[in-house]
Amino acid sequence: MGTGHTHGPVRAGHEKMLWVALALTTAFLIAEVIGAFITGSLALLSDAAHMFTDAAALAISLAAMQIGKRIADKKRTFGYYRFEILAAAFNATLLVLVAIYILYEAYQRLRTPTDIHSMGMLVIAVMGLVINLISMQMLRAGSEASLNMKGAYLEVWSDMLASIGVIAAAIVIRFTGWNWVDSAVAAAIGLWVLPRTWILLKESINILLQGVPRDIDLETVESALRGIVGVNEIHDLHVWSLTSGKNVLSVHVVADLSARTDQEILAEVDRTVRGFDINHTTIQVEAAGFHGQGCAPLAESSGHVHRHEH
Repeated sequence: MGTGHTHGPVRAGHEKMLWVALALTTAFLIAEVIGAFITGSLALLSDAAHMFTDAAALAISLAAMQIGKRIADKKRTFGYYRFEILAAAFNATLLVLVAIYILYEAYQRLRTPTDIHSMGMLVIAVMGLVINLISMQMLRAGSEASLNMKGAYLEVWSDMLASIGVIAAAIVIRFTGWNWVDSAVAAAIGLWVLPRTWILLKESINILLQGVPRDIDLETVESALRGIVGVNEIHDLHVWSLTSGKNVLSVHVVADLSARTDQEILAEVDRTVRGFDINHTTIQVEAAGFHGQGCAPLAESSGHVHRHEH
């Protein structure tokens, strides 16, 4: 049996950026909620709702990182990486609920328009845009390495666009008096967020269901393994992710030892799958007819292939 595993990069920098972004977002959230009620702006309240989900996403991301640091034990042999994906799925679900609420409230406001204090709305929205831009800059790098960080980044990014929409609405209302624009912008924000949130939710669910990672073609992996000298057949091939960037593979390899030893075949299979960004492998090398004859795998006592990539 051959195994391999990779220790991912330390995310201390990501964690620090999350703490700063959380502090900025939470502080402005309080100001924006107060401002939304003072100005009567639904678009501003919509932006505040997104700010709330931003803060929740950042807080959950931090909690996920802390839990994810816990080492594997006899009850959690793969560790606690999957908690990060649960957090991402929760964030996506929360965003969907907020978007639905905003759409409903916008419909009610379009039927019964309310007075909007456009100048206060404009000032608060500009402040929100500045906070969003700062947070986005801090979270951008981490969003490429973690689905959880990606969820937090997408929420801040969507809120940045929402702030721009609120600014535009405030300017239009200021010079035209068209208060219905406030509700229209709020509805547009909700409709814009929903499909992007669905993508994040779908990716999270795929990992929770142990689906094949979207950047790995299972047929290509299978073809590469079949092309190895000494490999006659493969079966029980599975590829899945524990969390973002931590892919796992298990496979049974039917070997012909007339040309190569089981250790040579084991080592090459491990090298091959490493090229597909698969960090942990479990490889069983067996003789032809193994399942029918009930004999032991050829590589049962061959030891382990450990690899550490920093």
